[in-house]
Formats: sequence, structure tokens, C-alpha cells
Amino acid sequence: MSLSIRNQIAGTVTDIAHGEVMATVKVRLDGGHDLTAAITLESVKDLGLAEGSAVRALMKATEVALATERVRGLSIRNQLPGTVSSVALGGAMATVTVTVEGGALTAAVTRDAVTDLGLTAGSPVVVLIKSTEVSLANA
Repeated sequence: MSLSIRNQIAGTVTDIAHGEVMATVKVRLDGGHDLTAAITLESVKDLGLAEGSAVRALMKATEVALATERVRGLSIRNQLPGTVSSVALGGAMATVTVTVEGGALTAAVTRDAVTDLGLTAGSPVVVLIKSTEVSLANA
């Protein structure tokens, strides 16, 4: 199956917290960082997820935000440190590719954000992703 979601990072399920309808699934990425995905219980069952399951975490580039340092006092649980590897500027928008341990992630952000944050190749950044915006697939 081909997907338009370019952000795909491999990892292993380390914990699943079941709720009434949703579950939070903790994934240890191959680079060693942890990521949390909030998915339906039906998806947990359909994917056959359990501790030790190999998965791919998928995130749309439009759901990836960037900061120049870790952010405190924020509900976003997924904060991955990385380094900007490339910036492609368009008229109004830009894509910023960030190397993180275990792979690379692309963020679609405004051109103004790139300028305001001073993002260039080599810039240290923190990738921010809400757990509800992380999808999982079997590896």
C-alpha cells in the first residue's frame, strides 16, 4: 500500500493504556525516543497490538509543529529533539525536514514561521506532535 504520509518512523510498542473507547499506545522509536499515539480500541484490536509489537508511527507533515527548544506547560506529549536537515521555501508555505534519532520528519509550516524561528540547515529544533495526530501501522 502506498501512502501520501511521508512521515513514517519505525518503533516498538512498550505500553498500551486502555480506556473505554480510546487507548494511548507508547512506542519506543528505533532511535530511542518515546512517542505516544492516541488511537481507538478498535484499531488496537485490528492491528493486534501488544507490548513488543513492531509498528510504524505515521504523521502528516501538516500536523508536525516545530519549536526552537522544549516547551513546558503544553499538552503536547510528543517532543522529539532534532536538527534541521533542509528547508524548502514556497510563496507562503515551507517544508522543513528534521533529522531525529531513528529517522527524519517533515513539517509543513508557514514561510513566516521559518523566518521568525531562524530555521536553516543545522538548526537544533524540537518536533511537536499531538498524540491524536499519530497513526500506527504494523511494521
